[in-house]
Amino acid sequence: MDLNAVLSVSLILFSVIDVPGNIPVVISLKEQGKKIEPEKATFAAGLLMILFLFFGERLLGLFGVDVQSFAIAGAILLFVIGAEMILNITIIKEEESSGSTTVFPLAFPMIAGAGTLTTILSLRAEYERLDIGLGIAANLLAVYIMLRTAGWLRKKIGPSGVVILRKIFGIILLAISIKLFKSNWAI
Repeated sequence: MDLNAVLSVSLILFSVIDVPGNIPVVISLKEQGKKIEPEKATFAAGLLMILFLFFGERLLGLFGVDVQSFAIAGAILLFVIGAEMILNITIIKEEESSGSTTVFPLAFPMIAGAGTLTTILSLRAEYERLDIGLGIAANLLAVYIMLRTAGWLRKKIGPSGVVILRKIFGIILLAISIKLFKSNWAI
């Protein structure tokens, strides 16, 4: 274990996962009355990240999907979520049987989205798997804390603060999705 490597991986993943940027999304989901289970969302996102750490390219290969195509699909999902936030509309309908948004769109694609999973695959070229795993664990702790405190934050910033954050971070999500799309589109 290399502490500098763990710190580097943690910071890289933190910027891609964008825990602070996900706060308005979580608040927005709560405002819509959607159920969020922090433990399940953190576990599901962590499971996806660890699976991709060890089996990502092979898993995508089983479906005949390359990393770039996966990243573009994730970019499209992020774009839709950003558009929902800005336009205050619902495009992605939740399943009738469940009021939970724990796995979709929270664990995937918000926390362990295409950008995060692609980044994990890229980090394997430079860092040891143990260092990447510890970086994932550090980020999952930050995600869990964010999910746990989102209700408290919502009360502190009030309804107009939620609307402002939703719009600002909706635009940021759109920008991230376009960047992810552009960087993976091969003409």
